[in-house]
Amino acid sequence: MKPNYFISKDKSLLNVEAIQEFIANSYWGKNRTIEDVKTTIEHSYCFGIYTTDNEQIGFARVVTDYIYFGYFMDVIILDKFQGQGYGKKLVAFMLEDPIIKNLKTLALKTKDAHKMYERYGFNKIGDSALWMSVDKQILE
Repeated sequence: MKPNYFISKDKSLLNVEAIQEFIANSYWGKNRTIEDVKTTIEHSYCFGIYTTDNEQIGFARVVTDYIYFGYFMDVIILDKFQGQGYGKKLVAFMLEDPIIKNLKTLALKTKDAHKMYERYGFNKIGDSALWMSVDKQILE
């Protein structure tokens, strides 16, 4: 059976207005402007998830040096697509991406999605209520 979605790193497919509207109404991105979102997209490694008709389902970006560290940011699923497993599909795809897979440390901040990220190997950092990471760096 053919999936009813696809994931792409092609930034030209992103519906920046839909992404900005969602983020500007989130607890972490209050009042983020369209120009802010365009700039963050320009300077990040981005992933979009879409219906087969190219409608934006969700978005995520990683701020990274492409060798050692990646910071997952703005991982979103638009309201009408929530609760259908798209967030899990997007995160799983990101973690299998060759660049992300080779990073030594991944980090993110979340207020309410700890359980979802724990299934992918993220652990809470210290006593922080927000920070989580996957640390693959071997210290010798």
